[in-house]
Formats: sequence, structure tokens, C-alpha cells
Amino acid sequence: MADWRPSASLDNLRARAELLTSIRQFFDDRNVLEVETPLLARATATDVHIQSLQVSVEDRALAGISYLQTSPEFAMKRLLANGTGPIYQICKAFRDGEHSKRHNQEFTMLEWYRPAYSMAQLIDEVEQLVDVLLGIGVIQRLDYRELFLKFLQFDPHTISLDRLAAIAHEKMDLNSESLTRTDYLQLLLASCIEPMMPSNCFIYDFPVEQAALAKIEEDDQAQLVAKRFELYCSSMEIANGYFELTDATEQRSRLEADLEKRTELQLAQYPIDEKLIAALEHGIPDCAGVAVGVDRLLMLLTDSKDIDEVIAFPTTRT
Repeated sequence: MADWRPSASLDNLRARAELLTSIRQFFDDRNVLEVETPLLARATATDVHIQSLQVSVEDRALAGISYLQTSPEFAMKRLLANGTGPIYQICKAFRDGEHSKRHNQEFTMLEWYRPAYSMAQLIDEVEQLVDVLLGIGVIQRLDYRELFLKFLQFDPHTISLDRLAAIAHEKMDLNSESLTRTDYLQLLLASCIEPMMPSNCFIYDFPVEQAALAKIEEDDQAQLVAKRFELYCSSMEIANGYFELTDATEQRSRLEADLEKRTELQLAQYPIDEKLIAALEHGIPDCAGVAVGVDRLLMLLTDSKDIDEVIAFPTTRT
């Protein structure tokens, strides 16, 4: 007989409802507007590490391939260009091929944008939200460079690819010789640094190769870095934020570079979101934005070890 029951307990379902209420209260108190954008779109993220779920649309006016959103980012930036001011959204997001104790193919995301905020100001606000929800208090902030210097004795912004590869192969059992700088750095971070980091911490100022949709600026050592941050709580990645890229030409260049890399890796090709480019050309304010995994917050709140414990019907039970 098919198992029809939810994988989450009733207590955890109640905790989810309370968590969502608390999130909405947090932003209501700060006059941040809640918005909704479509889950289904004609374009999607081009990042090589994110695979989209495709939907075949038969309607004659819209015929073709559409995609379930991996994030509401592109649509929310179009709203920012139209003058909404600060906005947030709680929504479903979808990523193909993701299932583990911390991943589900369909998950709940909180994303918000703060015009006129710096990255540091947004980090402050993320810290405030997490304290309200989890009672963590002050969260340590760690420079990406300093982490690698402390634990692996090299500067991740300047090390050569050959030297980086040699260190990675020395530290880990790798069976590939064709990894990128980003691949090596992410593997080293996960394997050699994350176990040594404080339980709760922000990491900021990433290498330029990991800029994604963040601006690139000089840091206090005159080194170009990506103005990006991540939050780890109980050694689990909870949030990913940017001081947002607003230049349309640079944005198109990065999307095209993603598609070239996807071709090299024989991954699905996705159309560039021309409406996002048009919104950037129109102009969006300087702003900082962040995406937060709501299911992972709930895991921490309920002391759950598997994401299935906090989702009524994970992919394996649909």
C-alpha cells in the first residue's frame, strides 16, 4: 500500500506556520512590502551549478518551454526597477536533481531586497531576523580570504590554478583533473574549513569567479572581490546574499559566460532573461539582496536532522 502520510510531524507543521508568521511580522514591522511573482517563467537561472525543471506549455499563445523558478530574483528585480522600494517574498523554488538530508527538489525560499543598503547593512538585518527566529544573538563575521589563510595558508584571490589544484589533491581524494578554481575552492571550503568554522558565522567577500549576480569591488587590500556573503548556522548554509549587480551590460556578459560554460559541460541551454536585462537598462537602485532557506531555518528551530522532517510531502512522497 502506498504511504500517503506526511513525513513531517504535526508539531513541525505547526512550527512552520509559526515561523512564517514571525517572518511576516518582522518585515511588516520594518515596512517591507510582501510581493508575489510567477513560479513559471520563460527564462531561468544560467548558473552551471543550478539545474531547472522544465515545463512544456501547449497553449498556442505561450507554446514552448517554460521553467519552474529556481529563485524569484529576476522577477523581483523587475519590480525594483518599477520603484517598489524594499520588498520580500516567501515562495516555492525548484531545482532539479537536488535531494539529500538538506535538499529537496521543491523548497521554500525567503528572498528580500533593500534599496540603498550596503552589504554590511543587509548582513546586520539578516542577523536580526535570525536572532528573532532562532535566538542566536550576535553572529561572527569572517572574511573569505582570512579563512583560507588561517586554515590552508594561501590567499584564495591570488593563488594560481596549478598551486590550488595541487593543494586540493593533497588534501582530498579527487578523481578529476579538470576542475575550475571555483570547484577547488568550494571543495576545500566544505572539506577542510567548514568543520573548523564557528557554528554560526557569516562569510563575506568571495573570489570574483564566484560573483554570480553580485558587484565586484576592491576590498581594503585593493584586491577585487565579489561583494557576496553566506550565512552558516549550526554548520549548515542558510543564506546567500549580494550587493547586487545593476549594470545591464555586465549582467549580460556574465549570463553569456554561464551559457558558454554550460555548453562545455554539456548541460541544458537556457534562454537569457531579456526582461531582466531591460529592467537593468531602465535602472534599478543600488541595493543588497539575500535568499534564505526557510526549510533549513525550520530544521534548526525544531532540531531536525533531515529536511523531510519539516516538509509535509517531500519529493519522495509526492
